[in-house]
Amino acid sequence: MAMGVPAGLDLDLLRSFVAIAEEGSFTRAANRVGRTQSAVSLQMQRLEGVLGQVVIVRGKGGSVELNQQGKYLLERARELLALNDDVMRSMRAAPVHGTVRLGIPEEVSARRLPRILDRFAHVAPAVEVEVEIGASCLLALKLKNAELDLAVLRSGLEPRDWPAVEIWRSATKWVTSDEHAQHLRDPLPLSTSPLGCPWRPAEYSECPWRGMVFRALEQAGRSYRIVSTSATLQGQMATAQSGLAVTSTLVGDRLLEGLRIVRADEGLPELPECRYLLLKARDPRQPIADILAAQVQDVFGTANDGT
Repeated sequence: MAMGVPAGLDLDLLRSFVAIAEEGSFTRAANRVGRTQSAVSLQMQRLEGVLGQVVIVRGKGGSVELNQQGKYLLERARELLALNDDVMRSMRAAPVHGTVRLGIPEEVSARRLPRILDRFAHVAPAVEVEVEIGASCLLALKLKNAELDLAVLRSGLEPRDWPAVEIWRSATKWVTSDEHAQHLRDPLPLSTSPLGCPWRPAEYSECPWRGMVFRALEQAGRSYRIVSTSATLQGQMATAQSGLAVTSTLVGDRLLEGLRIVRADEGLPELPECRYLLLKARDPRQPIADILAAQVQDVFGTANDGT
């Protein structure tokens, strides 16, 4: 339920009321809020007048207690004062400036990057974002070399012993030309990533994307031949679009004209899902890296249906 401040109930009255409740004395409360005891007493008279009921019970020797209404008001007053203080801190804070560097793989950038940038611009309008779109292995190298503050990477290509948060999973599907039947050929003609990626860290013996496809076909006993290789998704899709080969893509990606998803009943083996991780540099530019990371996680967090 939304909280509101009734007309005439100002925050100074509430602040003095909370001080009285916590100090148990008008005298100590007056010292705490920097007013005279008589001024605080007048404030409580005004507060009870606005509320239309007594909230403080005055005892012998200057002691004070809260009645049931006072205890309820104390809880709500603390919430209102905390909210007010939080808003004031946020509004008075200096705008965040600077530059933050984000790396994101080509295959997940088209649908999600615009939303990330739009959301980030609303919370940090004075910050410049440098975007690097490329293969996960290249982005991993740039992250290790401190050329990026944040990177979204396909699982399996992240630097070893580097903290990472999983932000998205997606099913993977075969893609073929809608005017050709290359998916029915034997051996199956493939367009995939190259064997010797120049950016892949030495500790990884193969491209996870390429290995995923080969293992699925080999486990199904399906022969294949490589027709073309490309380090970019666009290059692989162009080969499939020409009708020379099949390739694979993430569910929810927009296909180029002339391409379609191969149905499950058309004879090709099921492909495993892909996982994507968010990693920060060892010494990212703060606080803007954390602000951008929150937007990345939010956007990918709403995309678990493969969109």
